Amino acid sequence: MDVLHAAIWVDDIESQLDFYCDGLGLERTREFALDGVTNTYVAGEGDAEIQFKHDGTERNPEPAGIDHLAVGIDDVDGTVDDLVENYGSDVVEGPRTVEDKNIRLAFVTAPEGYVVELIETLEE
Repeated sequence: MDVLHAAIWVDDIESQLDFYCDGLGLERTREFALDGVTNTYVAGEGDAEIQFKHDGTERNPEPAGIDHLAVGIDDVDGTVDDLVENYGSDVVEGPRTVEDKNIRLAFVTAPEGYVVELIETLEE
């Protein structure tokens, strides 16, 4: 068993790709159209992907039922500053250090309101 991807609807695919690829450093892995819906995938170093579904209509998707997506990064503080300044993100929580887990984390908003948890593994 394995987690392959999570799919979310978005209205503005370009702002999503700017945020996730340029802002967070993920890579665009593939794209295909099926039944009038374009499916664009991004991923990091692991196998799991985020799938963005978009069809050119204004769906005004709500992140209903989705608490957050989590992304591992190298520098929480620098990434939060960059996302706020260059991508219009709001800081929902953090940055803060969780000593017993040896991580630093923060929660920020993506362009269409989804919350993204940024997790940095700290040096031992």
